[in-house]
Amino acid sequence: MYRLMVTGRFAAAHNLRNFQGQCEALHGHNWKVEITVEGEKLDQADLLMDFGELKALMNQALDQLDHKHLNEVPPFDKINPSSEMIAKWLFETIGAQLPAHVKMASASAWESENARATYLG
Repeated sequence: MYRLMVTGRFAAAHNLRNFQGQCEALHGHNWKVEITVEGEKLDQADLLMDFGELKALMNQALDQLDHKHLNEVPPFDKINPSSEMIAKWLFETIGAQLPAHVKMASASAWESENARATYLG
């Protein structure tokens, strides 16, 4: 099994619905994102997938979130834009665009330097 991992960043504001605490108020984060894919089969160049292609898929997803009020961006206009749900959304959004022999292993979203959520599918 081979695994590739890329990281990225985005900045956005959000507020958590149905939450009793400071995070219910509008606030922002500089999120760090980690995307990990895996597979058993390499291509003709002995690559699972080009890092540049994986970064491009990640950046396309992050562009939908960067410098936005996440509560106004689908699907977060209906579901809480928590780090957990952001990680799940990234997993599903990027995973749907991967080559057939590559699958998502995990997506992580850090809302601070020492707090992250990971979705494994």
